[in-house]
Amino acid sequence: MNLKCASFFAGVGGIDKGFEKAGFETIYANEMDKNASITYKANYKNVHLDVCDIRDLNEKKDIPAFDIMLAGFPCQAFSVAGYRQGFDDEKGRGNLFFELVRIIKAKKPKILFLENVKNLVSHDDGKTFAIISNTLEDLGYHVKPMVLNASSYGNIPQTRERIYIVCFKSVTQYRKFDFPKPIKLEMTLKSVIDFDTEQDQRYYYTEKCSFYNELRDSMKSSDTCYQWRRVYVRENKSNLCPTLTANMGTGGHNVPLILTHDDRIRKLTPRECFNLQGFPDDFILPETLCNGALYKQAGNSVVVSVIERIANEIKKAIE
Repeated sequence: MNLKCASFFAGVGGIDKGFEKAGFETIYANEMDKNASITYKANYKNVHLDVCDIRDLNEKKDIPAFDIMLAGFPCQAFSVAGYRQGFDDEKGRGNLFFELVRIIKAKKPKILFLENVKNLVSHDDGKTFAIISNTLEDLGYHVKPMVLNASSYGNIPQTRERIYIVCFKSVTQYRKFDFPKPIKLEMTLKSVIDFDTEQDQRYYYTEKCSFYNELRDSMKSSDTCYQWRRVYVRENKSNLCPTLTANMGTGGHNVPLILTHDDRIRKLTPRECFNLQGFPDDFILPETLCNGALYKQAGNSVVVSVIERIANEIKKAIE
C-alpha cells in the first residue's frame, strides 16, 4: 500500500526519516523555522517544503492530498522545561494543535501520527489530553496513545520519554495496530560519542571557564554524560545521555558534557547530538549553520529509530 505522508512542524525531518526508513514517502512538509528548513531541504530534495507559519497555510490550495499526517506539534507549552501553560500559552503554541484539526477536516487523511512531550498526558490534570483525544474522535478517528522511552524502544542511549498518538479512520486497522515492544539496549554511549578523537578546540572547557574547577572535581568517569546545572554538576549514573533539549541552542548549561579518554572535558558536538537522536551518519548538517542552530535542531527533534519502529507497526496494520 503506497500511502503518502504530509509532515507538519517538520523541523529537520526526524519523523519523516523514521517513516522513510519504514518504506513510506513524504510528499509535502511545512516548517516555519528558517534554519531548520535549511537542514530539511539539504536532506529532502524531492519534498515540497512550505517555509511559513502553519496559520498562514490555505488548507485547500497549499496542501496536496495525502494519506498520513505526521506532526510533532510544538511541545513547549506542555513541557516541564517550559511553563506548562498548555492551550493558554501566551505565544499561542498550545493552540497550534487546532491548526492541525483545520487541516485534518479539509484533507481527511486515513492515519494520523502525532508526537509530543509525555507531560501532555498529565497537563491540567489530564484535561488537555482529553480535549485532544475527544477532538480527534469527533473527527472520526480511533485514537491509540502511548509514552515510550528511547532507551527502551529505540536502542538509543538517551533518556527521552515522549507520547506518541496514532489514529486510524479504519477500526480494523486500529485494532490490528500495536505499539512496538521494548527491546534490549545494546548501543552504548561510545557507539554514538567519540571519546578518543580530538575535536575542534571550541568544544573543550579550560581553566578560563568560571566553573571549570567544579567540573574537574565532579567529572571522574569516561563512561557517562554529565550536565552543568548552573551551580552543580549532575552525573547520569545510568550510562545514558540525559534528554537533549532545544535550550542547547542557547549555548547554556544543557549541552551534555563528557570526560574524554585523554582526561579533558568537552561538550558534545552537534553531530553527536544528532547521533543520540538516531539520525543516520549520512544525514547532512549544513556547514552554513552555526552550532547554536544545530544544537537547537537536535534538541527539538525526535529519536528516528523509535519512529521507524512505530511506522513499521502501522505498516503491518494496514497491509
